[in-house]
Amino acid sequence: MVLSLADIELPSGERFEHHTLTLPPAAMTVVLDDAGENVLMSWRHRFVPDVWNYELPGGLLDEGEEPIDTAAREVLEETGYRVRKIEHLVTFEPMIGMVRNAHYVYLARGAERVGEATELNEGKFQWLPLADVPGLIAEGKIVNSGSLVGLLHVLALSGPKSRGK
Repeated sequence: MVLSLADIELPSGERFEHHTLTLPPAAMTVVLDDAGENVLMSWRHRFVPDVWNYELPGGLLDEGEEPIDTAAREVLEETGYRVRKIEHLVTFEPMIGMVRNAHYVYLARGAERVGEATELNEGKFQWLPLADVPGLIAEGKIVNSGSLVGLLHVLALSGPKSRGK
């Protein structure tokens, strides 16, 4: 984490000082089952906002690690599943204008159970119907920015036909 103070000049000529915060980048993965009907998520507590919610597997990049490698590694460590096929969906900044903290979101199609999770504090992972995701979001059961961006991106790509419309 790096906290800095920047001297800013706006196009209007107005000047001011602004604090900037740089946090390590993160990667997370929307893991779909082979049929593309279920998504692997954990129900977990986040102590800072005191919130329980469903989240995708993910974590911080290790130094020198590529985001795609972090995404696959975190799925394996947190769930015991090895992804079959993984592709980049989107990279976003969750607090642009205030914090530098790139989030790399991936989509994994298919996963094979290869062992037990080695990270034991990540919540209990389970397969949830992808069709239930909009309702879970509406109920406030998915509030993590990376999970929201990844899941909404997948739902948007799947189109109305895949959601029963």
